[in-house]
Amino acid sequence: MDDLVTMFMCGDVMSGRGIDQVMPCPSDPKIYEYYMKSAEGYVSIAENKNGVIQKPVSYSYIWGDMLDEMKCNDINIRIINLETSVTTSDNHWEDKSINYRMHPNNVPCLTAANIDYCSLANNHVLDWGYSGLDETLRTLEKANIKYSGAGNNSNEAEKPVIFEVKNNGRVIIFSYGMYSSGIPLEWQATTNMPGVNLLADLSSNSIQIIQEKVSEFKRSKDLVVFSVHWGGNWEYEISNEQIEFTHKLIENTGVDIIHGHSSHHVKGIEIYKGKPVIYGCGDFLNDYEGIDGHEMFRGDLGLMYIIKMNVSSKKIIEFKMIPTKIKNFRVNH
Repeated sequence: MDDLVTMFMCGDVMSGRGIDQVMPCPSDPKIYEYYMKSAEGYVSIAENKNGVIQKPVSYSYIWGDMLDEMKCNDINIRIINLETSVTTSDNHWEDKSINYRMHPNNVPCLTAANIDYCSLANNHVLDWGYSGLDETLRTLEKANIKYSGAGNNSNEAEKPVIFEVKNNGRVIIFSYGMYSSGIPLEWQATTNMPGVNLLADLSSNSIQIIQEKVSEFKRSKDLVVFSVHWGGNWEYEISNEQIEFTHKLIENTGVDIIHGHSSHHVKGIEIYKGKPVIYGCGDFLNDYEGIDGHEMFRGDLGLMYIIKMNVSSKKIIEFKMIPTKIKNFRVNH
């Protein structure tokens, strides 16, 4: 039907570290964590919990029985937060306690699910240094996967991605990260340095900056997605500051959908003035199986969000959520 656009969204896809080790082209397993020195250790923990994973798995394996949902013909754009560097770089960021990477030859795991867009404004995209970031960008470009939120300078990092959706208009995606999610301040992209598109705070000044950016690109038949990596990993609370900020985004900037992520578990949602607000998508895929701690948050449970909107009225037609569970390093109903 004319004027309708359907988007798939999910939270963090952590395809590095342990999950990278079970795919056809695993990275060097050496890591620099206080409590783990090999990414293979995360495979062992998961297998002790839920049984042996037959390695190497296929590239489509990690999406499990949700792959058919993700490849549904009704979906126009598939949006994820890619929570890993995609690189062979050994230049790990020494001030970080955890360093995620996926081998570039494993990027077919993303194309197997027809992923269209990766948000890169997160706290793992620079885990293996500037050389790792550069290879991540080049690998995604070679695979024809769009991205924003990181780049070779601030102009590239803040530039949105624009999708033409048949004759139904466009979807414009902006990606921002915040210090509250664990992104080091020194990762901020500048005019002369690569890095992440960092949002300084949730102030009225930030609202003004975003409004100016949106107004540069938005036309009458456009939907604007604001993808933001914010807040801690383990907390259900949604602060009044976040709520007020999202309301002002919708009221004043032309943003139509808020795609929030960082928490390793699902958080609340809201429909404000007919616009969907996902405060925390939760992890869609991680390698946390068998790790003790935070059990009360059920980080193995997630949601896939399928949102159908009218590009003319900017109203929701359908908002479907499908519950998922991570087991054996794959996403299951």
